[in-house]
Amino acid sequence: MSKRLTVPKTYKLYIGGKFPRSESGRTYEVISSKGDFLANAALASRKDARDAVTAARGAVKGWAGATAYNRGQVLYRVAEILEGRKAQFVDEIVQQTGISSSAAAAEVDEAIDRWVWYAGWCDKFGQVAGNGNPVAGPYFNISVPEPTGVVAVVAPQDTALVGLVSAIAPALVSGNSVVVIASQRFPLSAISLAEVLATSDVPGGVINVLTGSPAEIAPWLASHPDVHGLDLVGAGDLDWIDLQIAAAETLTRVLPPEQGPDAASPSLERIAAFTETKTVWHTKSLI
Repeated sequence: MSKRLTVPKTYKLYIGGKFPRSESGRTYEVISSKGDFLANAALASRKDARDAVTAARGAVKGWAGATAYNRGQVLYRVAEILEGRKAQFVDEIVQQTGISSSAAAAEVDEAIDRWVWYAGWCDKFGQVAGNGNPVAGPYFNISVPEPTGVVAVVAPQDTALVGLVSAIAPALVSGNSVVVIASQRFPLSAISLAEVLATSDVPGGVINVLTGSPAEIAPWLASHPDVHGLDLVGAGDLDWIDLQIAAAETLTRVLPPEQGPDAASPSLERIAAFTETKTVWHTKSLI
């Protein structure tokens, strides 16, 4: 039997529920931990970033308008599909990072667990973050959390999957849509996650995945007027002060970089970071 030819892969972006090539036509090589060629990945451009924001802006109303219970079920379905494709993710992480299979399996398990953890908070966070406020007079008021809108994320650059999940999942809980710049060194897990999203119940445009250079793409997202929140958890190696300044020009809320092994660890604070509080007043009946 003759030996089969290798089929080199060229991974695309994930924007609006579809897999377009970069409008620039640019790609870059993804190299294994041993220096071998793994695949080509799209090198996203400014235009790709703008297209991703447009898709996210179009999807946020529907996602935010879904019931909290429904959002939780949709996110839990993503975890189910991740579990079913665990072997693929383990293999990709091993090839990209060079860690052992057991360590890669532990990372995938942690990513799935974090996704489930955040899915579970979808229909509970409102009760924890909201409240009835004590007021004087014949009226009462209630404060409830609402999504900020479109959140741009620079994912942690030193992990293949768990950092990505830890950065995007909390923004989704309250109804935000997301544009994420994946790890430039380890992008394969991000594109495979996009394939999971495309075959799940997550509406197109709710999560948009860009691959390429964070240093090139992040400034355009930070300054974009339709980006309402900016998570710089993975931007520690960038000039993130300039990104904050750019975001301030459009009054964009910013979560600064986090460092150390606990960066982007699961927390209610990461959910609350991209919510707004609405307070509703109502008169009491005098009867």
